[in-house]
Amino acid sequence: MMQADQNFTVTFPVGRTPQEAFEAITDVRGWWSQDVEGVTDRVGGEFDHHYRDVHRCRIRVTELVPGRKVAWLVLENHFDFVTDQSEWTGTEIVFEISERDGGGAEVRFTHVGLVPRYECYDVCSNAWGGYIDGSLRSLIETGTGRPNPRENGDAPEHQRAATVQRAKRSLQVTGPAATGPGGA
Repeated sequence: MMQADQNFTVTFPVGRTPQEAFEAITDVRGWWSQDVEGVTDRVGGEFDHHYRDVHRCRIRVTELVPGRKVAWLVLENHFDFVTDQSEWTGTEIVFEISERDGGGAEVRFTHVGLVPRYECYDVCSNAWGGYIDGSLRSLIETGTGRPNPRENGDAPEHQRAATVQRAKRSLQVTGPAATGPGGA
């Protein structure tokens, strides 16, 4: 059974070196979003991520240990599908990289503070799963990730959960009667 305060974590092996994994993680535009603006590969650097009007955040790079660790602090955050806009603010995003016996590396992603009791947990954990175990893993292994495209591109499959959540929330706020006779 999952504890109510358990941080979201994904761990996966890759057939590349820890340094190659580190370089891919710091290439945020290569696996998370092509629209990231700012510095992603220097301690103290700050960058902005946004995905349409759905999600935007400002992140500070707090730790970089080549081949071992990347850590970020979420300074600001906004989701269009939750009530409490503070859910990510002040949380930490940590990538720990270790060498595997027999070669390759293991990447452990933890979003410290993203816990099941948060309204965004289901959508965010699903999206992180797509970005981390899908796009980042692909970038490390093949050199090509599947980040969110520039503003008007097609969304990756894992964004669908946020779209469904927004539709449910819209119905709760406006009610089915707002759609008119027959629900159309």
